[in-house]
Amino acid sequence: MTPLFDGTLMADYHQFLLCDAVSWPDAPIYWPEPVLRARLNTAPGILVVSTVRNMPVPVRVLLHAARPALDLAGLDHVAEAPLHAPSGRIAILGLTDARAGAALARVPPVPLRALVTFAGLGALSPDGLDGADRYEVHLFPGTVTGVTVTKQWEEA
Repeated sequence: MTPLFDGTLMADYHQFLLCDAVSWPDAPIYWPEPVLRARLNTAPGILVVSTVRNMPVPVRVLLHAARPALDLAGLDHVAEAPLHAPSGRIAILGLTDARAGAALARVPPVPLRALVTFAGLGALSPDGLDGADRYEVHLFPGTVTGVTVTKQWEEA
C-alpha cells in the first residue's frame, strides 16, 4: 500500500474528485437517484465523491497492488467505481479548487478501481457544518466498469 494523499479537501457542493491530471476531464453534472445513493459519480478519467458536508473534510487516498480486504465494521458506506488516468498522474482536489493547488500523485497508467469508504456520516452537528465524517479512496488495478455499492448508508 502506498499513501498518495492524506489531508483535508474543501468539499464544495458536497464533492471532491480524483481525475487524470493531464486531460482534466469535466466533472459529471447529471446525478440521478441511483448515483446519489451510491455517493460516487464517474465519467472517463474522473471520479467524484459525494460527501455529507459542504465543508473541508478529511480524505486519504491509497494505492494498492490488488483489491484490499477491508473490515466493514465502523464504516457507514462503501462503494466502488472505475477511474482511469492514462497519463499515470491523478489530481486530488475539491470540486471548485483551483487546478494549480491540486495534490498530484503518480498511479499506473492502467484502468483502476476506486474502493471508497465513508465513516462518521451520522456524526454531523445540527447545522451540518461540523462532523466526524472521513473518506478513504483505495485505488487498485481493475477493469470492471460500473459502480458497485457494498454497504449502503441510509440517512436518518
